[in-house]
Amino acid sequence: MAGGIAARLAELNITLPEVAAPVATYVPAVISGRRVYTSGQLPFVDGVMPKTGKVGEGPGLVAPEAAAGYARQCALNALAAVKALVGSLDRVARVVKVTGFVASDPSFTGQPAVINGASQVLSDIFGEAGVHARSAVGVAVLPLDAPVEVEIIIDLSD
Repeated sequence: MAGGIAARLAELNITLPEVAAPVATYVPAVISGRRVYTSGQLPFVDGVMPKTGKVGEGPGLVAPEAAAGYARQCALNALAAVKALVGSLDRVARVVKVTGFVASDPSFTGQPAVINGASQVLSDIFGEAGVHARSAVGVAVLPLDAPVEVEIIIDLSD
């Protein structure tokens, strides 16, 4: 990409956050061969969870549109972990896979639309190399009562 990923982030008015500190015994990302695997990333903003609870429609639930924004933040947190590990996002050859978990109210079935928040920002940043395989899974609860969690797998260039 001409100008590099840093220029693309600036064009999109995106500032990558600091890497979130792990909440248990693991690391934010690891390299195996040419692949980077991130741990599940929560939607922390400046070290704070912006919203907790289940995603769905109705009082006391996290609105799906808001949850999509949190999924976007999870993806940015995952990219921050990748960058911290490999030094530059210009080394990303392709986003291979995104797995998104949505803490869902029992009646909620819109998990794919929520995880689109992560998928869209990765496509915006990396273009065709950001288009990926994906799973969007509804779960009963996530760590720290987060509404969403996202992990990514990245292929590195040589």
